[in-house]
Amino acid sequence: MEWPKELLEIFDDPLLDGVRPKVAVPTPNDRMQQKLAEVNEWIAKNGREPQKNGDLKEKMMYAAMTKLREKGFEV
Repeated sequence: MEWPKELLEIFDDPLLDGVRPKVAVPTPNDRMQQKLAEVNEWIAKNGREPQKNGDLKEKMMYAAMTKLREKGFEV
């Protein structure tokens, strides 16, 4: 969420030094979209899907890809 410029200017007042608007907490859907983007980026970079028997990063991408597919996402 983008904060309006006027609100951010209010927080620049010296009396409110150190006070900032709360950062929005990512939703489960946001996290799944981020993970989908990471898996697709890994595939684009490596030219193939992650494999179950690769290095640690590849195993993590494989697990994420498997979960995303179980939830109906197309990777």
